[in-house]
Amino acid sequence: MVNNVPESLGEALRIRARADVIPYGGGTDLMVAPKPGATYLFLHKVPEMRGISDDGAYIRIGASRTFSEVAESPICPAILREAILQIAAPAIRNLGTIGGNIGNGSPKADTAPVFYVTGAAVRLMSESGERILPIREFYLGRNKTALKPDELIVEVLMPKPVPARYYYRKVGGRQALAISRISFAGILEETGGRIASCAVAIGAVSDTIIWRDDIDAMLVGKSIAETKALKSEYLAAYDAAIEPLRGRVSSGYRKSVCMNLLNDFFETMGV
Repeated sequence: MVNNVPESLGEALRIRARADVIPYGGGTDLMVAPKPGATYLFLHKVPEMRGISDDGAYIRIGASRTFSEVAESPICPAILREAILQIAAPAIRNLGTIGGNIGNGSPKADTAPVFYVTGAAVRLMSESGERILPIREFYLGRNKTALKPDELIVEVLMPKPVPARYYYRKVGGRQALAISRISFAGILEETGGRIASCAVAIGAVSDTIIWRDDIDAMLVGKSIAETKALKSEYLAAYDAAIEPLRGRVSSGYRKSVCMNLLNDFFETMGV
């Protein structure tokens, strides 16, 4: 194993452009599945990737910020903090990074559903420039992302205001150290007695995060009474849309849990 340890973003991008390297921050995934003979790009010392700030329009989270650092920040949104605190154990949270969690395109990434429902974007950079890509376009399928071979994930951008009313649940085989069997995030915002926004994202069930804005749009602009009347139609649409893969548990179990979470989401939000 060969390590490159850049101490600036410019240096990291130069290495990324000129060598076949595997970027990493905390290395928690590599502990489980190391790649013998690979050349790695260790990003934990790049200061431009370790910030967390509020610029008025976005909460900007450096890709090399650890889970613990993000959760402990006073500007971390509550929905993201809740998801982070359910990731593995403190030792993993002290090493694992935000960029690493989404960087391999895994549908089991605990933070991904949160970023989906809050409309977050990723800031990607290469020597030739930068791209701001909605995370919903960054994920392309199981372990597939839109990241180009010469790019790095530099920041995750969460638009403000981040909804204060939210729902997050993680279902695993046990309370600690569990990889998600299902992760669920939802927001339902009400303004003037009508639904201003609705978004649901479900992880660890399919090849990528399940997010159906066409179904969620059914409720936008509706009164609470209208929303309650449409609830059965909304749930039926998601029931048809959710096609779980079979893993360690049956697809039938996954489907049943997803629908139970959707029902609980609405009940928690008072619908």
